[in-house]
Amino acid sequence: MNSFLRYKIALTVFLIAVPMAQAQGEKSVPQSREPNSQPAASAAINSDVERNGKKKKDNKETPDSRPVARVTAEANSDVSDRLVRVLVTKGILTAEDARAIRRGATVLEQRDRLAALLRDKGLISPTEFEAVTIAPPENKSSSASATAEKSIAPALIERATAQSKPSVAVISAFAPVRLLPIDPPKREDLIPDIKLGSGVRLKLYGFFKTSVIHDSSSPQGNDFPLPLLAGDTGPDTTPEFHIRARGLRIGANFEWLDPAPKTVITGKLEFDFEGNFARANNRNASSIRSSAPSIRLAWARIDHRLTEKTSGFALFGQDWTPFASSTLPPLIENTNFGGPGFGAAYQRAAQARFGLRYNAGGTRSWKFAPEFALVVPAFGNLPANLGDQLGFAERQGADSQRPAIEGRFVTEFQLDPAAGVAPAEFIVSFEHARRRAIVTAASVPAAFRAAFPNGTNVDSNSDGYSAEIQLPTRFVTIMSKYYGGSDLRFFAAGQLLSNFNDTAGLTGTSTATSIDGASTVVFGLRSGVPTVAPQRPVRAAGGFVSLGFPLSRIFDADPKGRNAGWTAVLYYGFDEAKSRDARRFSPVRGKSDLLLGNISYKLNSLITFAYEQGLYRTRAANNSMFDFGGIPLLRGIPSRAAHNVRSEFATIFSF
Repeated sequence: MNSFLRYKIALTVFLIAVPMAQAQGEKSVPQSREPNSQPAASAAINSDVERNGKKKKDNKETPDSRPVARVTAEANSDVSDRLVRVLVTKGILTAEDARAIRRGATVLEQRDRLAALLRDKGLISPTEFEAVTIAPPENKSSSASATAEKSIAPALIERATAQSKPSVAVISAFAPVRLLPIDPPKREDLIPDIKLGSGVRLKLYGFFKTSVIHDSSSPQGNDFPLPLLAGDTGPDTTPEFHIRARGLRIGANFEWLDPAPKTVITGKLEFDFEGNFARANNRNASSIRSSAPSIRLAWARIDHRLTEKTSGFALFGQDWTPFASSTLPPLIENTNFGGPGFGAAYQRAAQARFGLRYNAGGTRSWKFAPEFALVVPAFGNLPANLGDQLGFAERQGADSQRPAIEGRFVTEFQLDPAAGVAPAEFIVSFEHARRRAIVTAASVPAAFRAAFPNGTNVDSNSDGYSAEIQLPTRFVTIMSKYYGGSDLRFFAAGQLLSNFNDTAGLTGTSTATSIDGASTVVFGLRSGVPTVAPQRPVRAAGGFVSLGFPLSRIFDADPKGRNAGWTAVLYYGFDEAKSRDARRFSPVRGKSDLLLGNISYKLNSLITFAYEQGLYRTRAANNSMFDFGGIPLLRGIPSRAAHNVRSEFATIFSF
């Protein structure tokens, strides 16, 4: 029996059973005050025990001699049980679904749970679900309930008839990269690979990725792209070849079953092997093939349904940041989504995040999701001492004694109602953080120790904003982001520049190193008064636009054939530091951009082959070597621009 006929039978049985259960429930209300009556919830929980065990205990009691409320509750429970058993037999519900429907619920609650399951499986619409689950007023007769049920009968029958007709399978549209989805997880929606004795459910996932890469210019020796003009390249542009297998990524999704039916507790742990290379006696000669694993994501989340349309959540752990991470390009080079400093802007960080989701519904299925987070204050200003970096990574953000503040607001709607098309999203986000560079008394220059006998501090801020949009349609998916702000180094933006000393108006300057060795602090005289030069954040801006094409869908390939998995991407991104700020680093890059295209072929649900070709360009902040700070060297020659033609072929095995 095909699935469409199953759906038709399920809906017909459901349509018949709902009025029966509701009418019986209404009749039992006047009898509920009898001293011997049993609550409906208790009767529902123990219905199986009563049906099987009463032959021994109450074999002389006739149905008519029992309390009316008990008989009614058992009859209602029996109706619900028969319906659930039919749906399980037809393969529409699982045994786990049946247990979830019966668990600790009254007859009417079981009816509502069944309706919710049918809605989630697409058998009834949200409108039909609301009509089915509306409780009848107490002062109305049971005929009002029958009238309400009868009014939705044509819609249910029409839907069942429509679903019984053969539907044409379609190839999905190009799906945007959504690292922070707004839909809350569903209770018991996780199909586990592993169940622990504590009741925790685990679902493993990941992929093995091997890439063959050629760069026409990679002066820093990395197997991933970075902005160019970072230093002289020698006699040529330092082309390089890599075979890269450390893209292995492994993760696990978790679910804890909470006793409260409106609460869902989930978690995620994910790591890859993109960490540092080994330096050990048994790895020195083979360090290049011994990269270390490192944590990407590690969080736990609590979701609670507040109303039928509103839910809230709290997340604790390391996740993608609300600022700038909602929209990322679908590139094959996924170590840094095309490379830091080329327009993607993103980050993962430890945080405590809180949010709401409101489902407004309507013909476009509008949803709204505000979120707010307290995030670890990080700036990417690394200690000069390697031991300090290994010990505490960085400290200037923590020395500010305050968290970073981030937030975002997401508006989601269905732009294209065609089958297999994801909803569209528009996102705005922001961030604010503060850093502090500390100079100890011993490090203060001798000429200024009288003015700063205890040492000194110097602070600066990081502020950012972004606007992001994702517009999936059946033929092309548009993804775009624009960001701006100051000191965005931690978010892989602003050409990876952080802050500079503003020495304008100072005379008799001297320098000192901060306590962590990450910053140089300038002392000087302003109008004869000893002072510390303020540190200014480098202002930055950037963004990207990406077009994703579901080639197989466009060319009407067979959804079940081998040509159903072709997609293509066109991408342009840019990132810049304001030239007036960047010149303070002398000589330095000012702007980088990336023009890229890729094509992917998904052989099946597990294996993907992809090829990507990109043109990476970087330009200096200055126009000539005579400008303040000069211009960088390339092949030993002062150069205003450099480029890298990068080719990557990848095989990806997912699980």
